[in-house]
Amino acid sequence: MEIKVNYLDNLRLEAKFDDFNVISDQPIRYKGDGSAPGPFDYFLASSAMCAAYFVKVYCNARDIPTDNIRLSQNNIVDPENRYKQIFKIQVELPESISEKDRLGILRSIDRCTVKKVVQTGPDFQIEVVENLDEDAQALLTAAPTGEASTYIEGKDLPLEQTIANMTSILADLGMKIEIASWRNIVPHVWSLHIRDAASPMCFTNGKGATKEAALCSALGEFIERLSCNFFYNDQYFGQEIGNSKFVHYPNEEWFQPGPNGEIPDGILDDYTLGIYNPEGELLGTHLFDTNSGTPERGICCIPYQRQSDGKTVYFPSNLIENLFLSNGMSAGNTLAEAKVQCLSEIFERAVKKQIIEEELALPDVPDEVLAKYPDIVEGIQALEDQGFPVLVKDASLGGQFPVMCVTLMNPKTGGVFASFGAHPSFHVALERSLTELLQGRSFEGLNDLPAPTFNSMAITEPNNYVEHFIDSSGKVSWRFFSAKSDVDFAEWDFSGSHSDSTEEEAATLFGILEDLGKESYVAVFEDLGAPVCRILVPDYSEVYPVEDLVWDNTNTALAFREDILNLHRLSEDELVALVERLEEAELDVYMTIITLIGIEFDENTVWGQLTILELKLLIYLALGELEEARELVEMFLQFNDNTVNRNLFYQAMHAALEATLEDDLELDDYLHNFRRMYGDEVMDAVVGSIEGTVRFHGLEETNMQLDGLERHLKMIESYEKLHAARAKKAGISG
Repeated sequence: MEIKVNYLDNLRLEAKFDDFNVISDQPIRYKGDGSAPGPFDYFLASSAMCAAYFVKVYCNARDIPTDNIRLSQNNIVDPENRYKQIFKIQVELPESISEKDRLGILRSIDRCTVKKVVQTGPDFQIEVVENLDEDAQALLTAAPTGEASTYIEGKDLPLEQTIANMTSILADLGMKIEIASWRNIVPHVWSLHIRDAASPMCFTNGKGATKEAALCSALGEFIERLSCNFFYNDQYFGQEIGNSKFVHYPNEEWFQPGPNGEIPDGILDDYTLGIYNPEGELLGTHLFDTNSGTPERGICCIPYQRQSDGKTVYFPSNLIENLFLSNGMSAGNTLAEAKVQCLSEIFERAVKKQIIEEELALPDVPDEVLAKYPDIVEGIQALEDQGFPVLVKDASLGGQFPVMCVTLMNPKTGGVFASFGAHPSFHVALERSLTELLQGRSFEGLNDLPAPTFNSMAITEPNNYVEHFIDSSGKVSWRFFSAKSDVDFAEWDFSGSHSDSTEEEAATLFGILEDLGKESYVAVFEDLGAPVCRILVPDYSEVYPVEDLVWDNTNTALAFREDILNLHRLSEDELVALVERLEEAELDVYMTIITLIGIEFDENTVWGQLTILELKLLIYLALGELEEARELVEMFLQFNDNTVNRNLFYQAMHAALEATLEDDLELDDYLHNFRRMYGDEVMDAVVGSIEGTVRFHGLEETNMQLDGLERHLKMIESYEKLHAARAKKAGISG
């Protein structure tokens, strides 16, 4: 994690990281103002709070209340060496807690991350750089060094060279990549989380049988998501990029809808129009991109090559981001390697969807076959030893597809997790199934898995597949666990006939799609220096349903973004028009404004938690429509999950509105005790909101220039690096 420090007045310092600002000071006796804790105080507090956190996690997992648990820490300083200290943590536990849980709580404290880092002893490397913002040396301290050349199946270059190539690409872009966490809870299963230090919204996870393979996986995913603009899906790029010579890619084309909004000629082809506009409901106006915020420019489209004949077909960027998410994109050492990974991912998700939705029972992989892969057996045995039964399944549907499945059961909670992996090699697909299972997960994290069900409607509900796509946390049918499988086991092999065979493997995988009657469309992005491709397989690789283009399109943002960002400056008539449009749009009132308008507010602010329901509530208060406001306050208190302070504000608001609107009540009669209950600050905001002297309490003013929205501005800065690199590669200036 990158922490930037600013000097404030006197000895006060400001540390900025992620969405947080931390202020430190020094005591008056050390010439400070005593206005905040000192840096060392924060260090001491961090270990106590970390220990308390692990206690809370332990208790939450076992439904143990923490109301009567108290924890304290004292640091005992050696009088002869003040840097040698003992941190004494004491826990007060109620008698109702069993001896087993008492021991468990003590063991949970021993797992405190701060404690473990201190005990291990961090290394401090101190250096001078020319410019902190321009110093883009990747922060991948765990990257391997030396002259080793480690080849793994499925990769066309050694891991060491792959890591060096990718870190060099990111450094040239000016991106600092930091490793936020590593996981290795069972043998031969590694995962990590990496992110852009300057814009933590840009992050990826990697997995592999070794830490080097996992790092390659994470870096490759980072570059693929940069190249395919996935980090910036649904996000507003700002006015400057929105009006630049290109918005997404230098080779993009813009098309104007017809006079009545019709889809213009030149977009898609007959095959895809039959899939995405079968009833003629889809209009060109549905396809404006949300990123540029410039519908007057028309429909932004990206060229793809049709696999069957090489013809160029233009896909609206809006259609891609609404339906495909990250499915079917990959970076590789070679273009063929990238295509194999893309197609493998597409098969993994499509076959997984079919198996889950059709509630198919898969055949077990025989022990004698599994024994050929001792590292995988060792990892599975480690899970079994921890009390998690594991099922290893062939998901190829009788040898049709290069897909495997590893499923974990948690007898402690009744949850299950079906993890799928795909690759032309049986071994690699099986390895990916296992590493995917534990990517970023601790043993405690396996307590959150959903239970299987015989309710077919819960399995086939569209959002269940979306949950499986995002993090494999969707529901699985009990029928999946039947001892009688619906297909026979096949020890399949789709890999090439020689060691350098990725071209052959890509052709084989494209051939499977062709046999299914599916057309594929390929875009290649090499402007960052690495071969990246994205493959779309209409009516096969979509994540969201096609009807979302008409009924749940992300470019709904275009109807609301400007007014919401200018909320504080809207006239009464403009506020009336805004709230009417929100009502008419029939949007989910619990949708966040972040999602609605594609702006990344700091999640620790009121903007960051704001929903459509609360926005309408605040507008009705600003308009003096108190009856409508009261109804929405009741909904907010009943269903909204928000901060303690915000809930308190609306509790007070509800009471004050009741006292204001009921004929037999007078607000003045209750204000004294309202203030005693909720405090003067809250009640001043409540009364001011009712009387119209306070508007949009808690929402800081901003505008279309995004003033004050540091989180979103960091995201735009990240995209500007990418945009500038593309412009330079294409020879575009200005």
